[in-house]
Amino acid sequence: MGREAVEDRARGPCVSHTPVNIEEARVELNARCDAIEESYEFMLAYAAQGLPTDQGSDAGGQIREYLRRCDGALTGLAEFLTRFVGYLNVGSPSPYAGFIGVLDRDARDAQAALQLVLAQPAIGSQLVDNLNASIHLRALLTDLFLIDEVLKAHRRQA
Repeated sequence: MGREAVEDRARGPCVSHTPVNIEEARVELNARCDAIEESYEFMLAYAAQGLPTDQGSDAGGQIREYLRRCDGALTGLAEFLTRFVGYLNVGSPSPYAGFIGVLDRDARDAQAALQLVLAQPAIGSQLVDNLNASIHLRALLTDLFLIDEVLKAHRRQA
C-alpha cells in the first residue's frame, strides 16, 4: 500500500503527509471519517454511564484517547478535502469549495469544543453528554455524511 502510517490507534488517522494519489487519499478519507464517527459513538456510550470522572474506569481511560483521535482527524480536514476533490477532477470545483468552507467552520468549532473538554482535569459523563449535544459536533457529522456521499458518487465514476 505504499506508506504505512494510515492509522495509529493512539493518535488517530495519519494526517502528517499529503497523499500522493487517489488511492492514498481514499484511505485517509476513510480513516478520518472512521475516527470521527467512532469517537462520537464512544462518547454517546460514555455519556450514558454516569461517570463523575474519567479516572478509575476502563471507559474513562479511553475517553481521552477517542477525543484525541477525533481532534487529529479534524486537523487539516478542509485542506485535505480540497486536495481530494482535486484528485477527482470534478467539472467545476466552486460548489465543492463553498461547502468545504462550511465544513471547515464546523470542524474548527467542533475541534474547539473537543479541545476545551480535553483541557479539563476530569472528564465526566455529563461533560461528554454536553459535548455530544453541541450543535457544532452534530453539524460536523452531518457535513461529513453529505460530503462522503457526494465523493462516493465521484469515486464510483473514477
